Amino acid sequence: MKNKTLTLFILFISISFYNLFAQNDDRLKGLDSELNKVLKSLNETGFAVAVVEKDKMIYAKGFGYRDYENKILNNENTLFAIGSCTKAFTSSLLGLLRDKGKLDFEDSPIDYVKELRFYNANLNEIISIRDLMSHRTGIPRHDLSWYFFPTFSKDSLIKRIEYHKPFTTIRNKYWYNNFMFLVQGVIAERITGESWEDNIREMIFEPLGMERSNLSIAEMEKEENAAFGYLDDNEKTDYYKIAGMRPAGSINSSVKEMSNWLIAWINGGKYKENQILSSSYVFEAMSSHNVSGANLPTKETPDLHLSNYGYGWQISSYKGHYRVEHGGAIDGFRASTAFFPTDSLGIVVLANQGGSLIPSIVRNIISDRMLEEERTDWLKLVVKQMKAIKKDNKQAKKIFTSSQIEGTSPSHKLEDYNGYYDHPGYGVFELFTKKDSLFAATPYITMWLDHYHYDTFVPVEVVDGKADTLLSYNDFLVKFSSNNKGEIESLSIQFEPAIDDPIVFNRKSKEVSLEKEEMKKYVGEYKLTSQVITKVYLKDDKLFLFVPGQPEYELFSIGKNKFEIKILEGYELKFILNNKETVSEVLFIQPNGNFSAKKK
Repeated sequence: MKNKTLTLFILFISISFYNLFAQNDDRLKGLDSELNKVLKSLNETGFAVAVVEKDKMIYAKGFGYRDYENKILNNENTLFAIGSCTKAFTSSLLGLLRDKGKLDFEDSPIDYVKELRFYNANLNEIISIRDLMSHRTGIPRHDLSWYFFPTFSKDSLIKRIEYHKPFTTIRNKYWYNNFMFLVQGVIAERITGESWEDNIREMIFEPLGMERSNLSIAEMEKEENAAFGYLDDNEKTDYYKIAGMRPAGSINSSVKEMSNWLIAWINGGKYKENQILSSSYVFEAMSSHNVSGANLPTKETPDLHLSNYGYGWQISSYKGHYRVEHGGAIDGFRASTAFFPTDSLGIVVLANQGGSLIPSIVRNIISDRMLEEERTDWLKLVVKQMKAIKKDNKQAKKIFTSSQIEGTSPSHKLEDYNGYYDHPGYGVFELFTKKDSLFAATPYITMWLDHYHYDTFVPVEVVDGKADTLLSYNDFLVKFSSNNKGEIESLSIQFEPAIDDPIVFNRKSKEVSLEKEEMKKYVGEYKLTSQVITKVYLKDDKLFLFVPGQPEYELFSIGKNKFEIKILEGYELKFILNNKETVSEVLFIQPNGNFSAKKK
């Protein structure tokens, strides 16, 4: 009990110190009131903020609620998901390994991740580690590959990259890509022999004293002082388990511990006299390696311009000051980590509401104060911009005309669309019917497919067992295609807007397990013509077909007396039983027609 009391006392003293410091700093006077006004005006759930100058945290405070239902307040120690603010941590691992002579940024990532392949040979030969770090591979995000089809296997996600089509040539144009930060994390794993998670803990968290910061939802759920995530109207949402994509955005931290991270960057990689990152890496990482956008000055913001990318950092000019920043967003959370290296200033804002406007507003309000620049009414400006956007959206709805063709029907019974649909760069959809409705399920989400027209459907999210039409994925129309036999063979969705082609998921039959004794009844010779005798036989407890002049084909069961040929799309065998329940013939079902063969 004495130790607990002492801990609480020390915590109170430290909090009182920097709050007292803030009260005595003219730049921060009245800040609490101004930030409370932001929270109230935007009607958001809550956030926390910390400010560092040189080698000290000079302000830290929580606003609003970490648990809105029970009205439990946020504070500077509350853990939030920081999303893509994780990226600078991941790239820093490679900086540390380069300092040890373990790699060079001009190396090919394939040198370290042997199974890694990109979409074509040119990318395989040219892409360097530096390209991964600065979003210049020419490969777009393909984010729904990991978001809708999550897996805890980083290796499985790595294999998907080969099927992600680029939208431009390498180093031609900036395009944000989470998969490339996954690759960086795996490169570090292959070099060190330890997981990305352990590398982050041992090489960054521990030296920086980031004792409560963690790397997974499982760890987050065990913490008492952790924020829940919320959507608009303070609606609570589940944590998103980012799983194998962790190197791109899974860190959970507090503004107090993120301050240690910022102090290191402001001070050339040094924290409490310890050199955490080399000064050469820090300088290089916060330098421009790719132009991410024009970001031209506007009438309202004439002194905001420049938009470049370093290694896990965005670079811009803020009222004549060099700013290094990165945002973060994941279900229910929004974050901003920023610092001004030549001003020795750092600001971190973590919010527990998805789509929150607060991190950028609060960051800019504090920047104006600390840099002693003319203060812009950022709240007023952002609210004005949001009103303009809403007005434009309303006008767009008025002039919008649907391309939906009324009065059409699907070409098949809904049950005929059932099955598994696979794309090697994404994952597997399972389609099933329930109560006269068609549903599509991924490892993350189940959606009702609402008929649009012909063989096209609109995915609608299912919440608490019911379809919520307010959560329609209208941009992701699902279009089915048939083969020459008239059977549904694939579905296509425009999952990646940066490329013209939709993502095509090919239908796969579900293999039905059969015992060896059950398979024996199909074994025998089947006469196609007087000259062509086919054979069905068992080998290694598997069923095979042999046609003279062709290789042997492995068969797999897809249902009662039906088999598919593993390596041939659209080829099936249907065994016909007589009234004695023994096989009398087999029907070869092919794209160009069906052929019957009597059993000898």
